[in-house]
Amino acid sequence: MWLIYALLSAVFAALVSILAKVGMQNINSNLAVAIRTVVVLITAWMFVFAAGRHNDLASLTQRNWIFLILSGLATAASWLFYFKALQIGEASKVIPVDKTSVVFGILLAFLFLNETITIKTILGGCLILLGTIVLAL
Repeated sequence: MWLIYALLSAVFAALVSILAKVGMQNINSNLAVAIRTVVVLITAWMFVFAAGRHNDLASLTQRNWIFLILSGLATAASWLFYFKALQIGEASKVIPVDKTSVVFGILLAFLFLNETITIKTILGGCLILLGTIVLAL
């Protein structure tokens, strides 16, 4: 089931890039991120309330809050830089460079989450990196 969600995520991430590139014409990229963020905020809370999970807020630990806030700050930085790159660059070049986050994610998972890196993981990461370089140049 995770694979279906991951593929849907990829499809919607691609739509984000194309729709944002068109929507940012003649406006500041930071304003575009702010508008997008409000839409994401409202949509996410609608899902929380629709699933009846809003009561789970009381069970969050201090560690949950700290790391979710840090994740939110990283998301904000990522979106701000991504939208600026998308605004001034070609989408077909910006998108693959942004996807090198996969390679960084693999490395960070190894370093901080003690996840195992296999030959298959290394090879896949290298192919992603190589593909990014080919597409970006």
